[in-house]
Amino acid sequence: MPTKLAVLMDPIEKVKVHKDSTLAMLLEAQRRNYLLHYVMSRGLALRQGVPWARLAPLRVFDDPTRWYERDDAVWQELTSMDMLLIRTDPPFEAEYLYDTIVLEQAERNGLRVVNPPQALRDCNEKLYALQFPQCCVPTQVSRSRKDLRNFAKEHGEIVLKPLDGMGGRRIFRSSANDPNLNVILESLVGEDQHLALAQRFIPEIRQGDKRILVIDGVPIPYALARVPSGSDFRGNLAAGGHGIGIPLCARDRWIVEQV
Repeated sequence: MPTKLAVLMDPIEKVKVHKDSTLAMLLEAQRRNYLLHYVMSRGLALRQGVPWARLAPLRVFDDPTRWYERDDAVWQELTSMDMLLIRTDPPFEAEYLYDTIVLEQAERNGLRVVNPPQALRDCNEKLYALQFPQCCVPTQVSRSRKDLRNFAKEHGEIVLKPLDGMGGRRIFRSSANDPNLNVILESLVGEDQHLALAQRFIPEIRQGDKRILVIDGVPIPYALARVPSGSDFRGNLAAGGHGIGIPLCARDRWIVEQV
């Protein structure tokens, strides 16, 4: 019997076909004869403790003008699927949290969920890396504007960002002498209400930040370097950066060993 694969993702009609990794995964799954199903927006529920989803049969195409077809959606028990991919982007807000709770119940009922819902809740992509401080530039996470200003005085140029963002949005490069620093801090932490992350700026970003794939503890020998465009310091593809494949260096392999 073909494997039935459901996907919980951002609206498929809005994906950027040339770079969307979820679409690439679905194309490969379909090539392997998986039967694809699309979880409609806000399409999860619990009925008497049983997880249900509003699912639509899905077909995908490697075509920038027509990359999907979707049939009518119907409600059905989630455990009618063999596997579900969680591919929604941040922010991690209340509705996202509730979805992970529903999917955790489905996992307990036998559905294979990738990635595990608890891991998605526990492993904030900004904070998780701080479990390996030996691999990181100087970093501070704080709600205090005073503490973050002091961090800027200590380290000169810094980068400031929220904990729940993605795609390069609301990432700022600043310094203690920046007349806009107070406004930046207010936009991120408010009246010392919201946690934000500050890191020392490293000029080497011009060479690209790296995405390294590790499978069963072994790194793929090439990394995706996301290189900023023009005068921008952000390498995010969604912010105009471009990706190139580069061989891993000795420090890259050391970081993999640490993690």
